[in-house]
Amino acid sequence: MQSFSDLGVSRAVVQALARDAITEPFAVQRLVIADVLAGRDLLVRSPTGSGKTLAFGVPLVDRLASDGPRPAGLILAPTRELASQIADDLRPVAHARALRVATVYGGVGLIAQAKRAANAHILVATPGRLEDLLAREAFGLDAIQMLVLDEADRMLDMGFAPAVERIVGACPRSRQTLFFSATLDGEAGRLARRYTVDPVSRETGPPTHRAAAEIEHRFVTVGPGADRLRGLVDELSARRDLALVFVRTKRGADRLVKRLGSHGVGAVALHGDKTQGQRERALAAFATGATDVLVATDVAARGIDVSGISHVINFDPPHDRDSYVHRVGRTGRAGRTGVAITLLDAGQRAETARLADELGLASVHEPGRRRPHAGQAPPAHRPARPDGRRPRRSRRHRSREGSSA
Repeated sequence: MQSFSDLGVSRAVVQALARDAITEPFAVQRLVIADVLAGRDLLVRSPTGSGKTLAFGVPLVDRLASDGPRPAGLILAPTRELASQIADDLRPVAHARALRVATVYGGVGLIAQAKRAANAHILVATPGRLEDLLAREAFGLDAIQMLVLDEADRMLDMGFAPAVERIVGACPRSRQTLFFSATLDGEAGRLARRYTVDPVSRETGPPTHRAAAEIEHRFVTVGPGADRLRGLVDELSARRDLALVFVRTKRGADRLVKRLGSHGVGAVALHGDKTQGQRERALAAFATGATDVLVATDVAARGIDVSGISHVINFDPPHDRDSYVHRVGRTGRAGRTGVAITLLDAGQRAETARLADELGLASVHEPGRRRPHAGQAPPAHRPARPDGRRPRRSRRHRSREGSSA
């Protein structure tokens, strides 16, 4: 098994990784790090949860000089949550090389953010806010040596293609470019080839392989309306750790949190209409276990990296194959196991069966569990402390593999 040192990583960074109990590189890191250190452009297809943040972050840190012009490294990400977690993962290794990391995303004050960004060696940014700061001339991108586009296909899905095009155009043509995406087909592939020069292509395995190998997939038939809610309460009452519940709409997320509360299940919502402070508080409550159910729209499908998610539950079935893969990718990450449960009524069975066939999953449809009697409280799924509160987890919620997506 190759070590980080074998891949050419500096001693300072290797020691920083070891302090965080990261000693053996994952598959994508073994494939990518040496090429990045050699200055090659890369096209990397890698599923979420594979450890790709450190695959590009470790060599990026090693290739930048602390006494050079700033910012020198730029990482583009589709969501605030993903940008924040990438930065959290990079700061320990960046500190080992005397490099500063700053985040650039909406929902926080412009002035303080602009000052931090202008003084940082590495920016982790969402496209919209980055364009705002560039328009205000808070800093420029003329010194960028390394550009990383993470979850590039997701940025395109969210309509960021024009902004990404302008941002890439503002970077020096002589830069090194790393393009990470769950797919390199279609528009994502065309952009990847246009932004890179003589790139090396790497792939760690399609999402379907990972989904089938590490996650137990269950499709549970429930009735409409209130019966679907009872089915969800039943699943949340079973033995589990953290549960991430997906719905289709922002209003639906808030409504489901209230309905779960009326059944004695505490939950918090996360979606695009929440302020940045509300989103951070919701994620922190979930990550620490203060609240062990998070109800989210697809904004969380690639933007959350919380260790301890044992169950992903699709209260509203996803609309396509990619959405399913990205949702369930929040559990069973980096060699761990997880459970993905999709609740569906009779009218959704045929569509879900087609999705399961596309993913190579056994199309198993289970009847809903036996319902508790009316008014019966759901059984506790974790032992309570003497004061009645559930045990809290460590506040360090990023997974040990160093992955962020």
